Amino acid sequence: MRLDSTGPACASISTEMSFLQDPSFFGMGMWSIGAGAIGVAALALLLANTDMFLAKPEKAALEYLEDIDLKTLEKDAVTFKAKALWEKNGAVIMAVRRPGCFLCREEATDLSSLKPKLDELGVPLYAVVKEHIKNEVKDFQPYFKGEIFLDENKKFYGPQRRKMMFMGFVRLGVWQNFFRAWNGGFSGNLDGEGFILGGVFVMGPGKQGILLEHREKEFGDKVNLTSVLEAARKIRPQTSASEKQ
Repeated sequence: MRLDSTGPACASISTEMSFLQDPSFFGMGMWSIGAGAIGVAALALLLANTDMFLAKPEKAALEYLEDIDLKTLEKDAVTFKAKALWEKNGAVIMAVRRPGCFLCREEATDLSSLKPKLDELGVPLYAVVKEHIKNEVKDFQPYFKGEIFLDENKKFYGPQRRKMMFMGFVRLGVWQNFFRAWNGGFSGNLDGEGFILGGVFVMGPGKQGILLEHREKEFGDKVNLTSVLEAARKIRPQTSASEKQ
């Protein structure tokens, strides 16, 4: 049996084949794929700049913070409980994400600008770091006008440690923070762990509790200095029994 090469079926196939060989068909397909990819990328960028996928911070209890083990940074390190920092006069404490980070150095400088007012209130300024490597703390000290201690177990960064990985580099807020610090003349390095986010605490003496708890939500998310001072002014120093007499 012979097929009629001039029949309607063959004509239809021939038309479809000629359509597929048309360069404009492939151009349209590539344009559609490209537009789809751009749409997906735009959606991903939009979602990355919301707080939808950010780890939610867990509030720290006073008892949790009091029991943290800290170390002094000299060769013969002394270990002590964190509550010793604020037990009598309260304290402002910066949990440094990474001493070599230029954003952390910027925030340390900002907090240090409050030192004269904190001194008037009798409230000390401290910082804790997660690791003590190379000259990182020594190089950080010019930016921070308070004592610095080591939190080896990273407890001040908890109870739930939050990390910002490479998503941080597609967040517009992070880039705004980068440019702000660069324009401010700050520089740094890439030494040490820098993904676990830090924060700032204002602690009242004794059982007065946590007066301010700022948890960094992204790289360079600084604490509000006015809020720090307002919290520090609420501190009521403990009076010893001998002073009462």
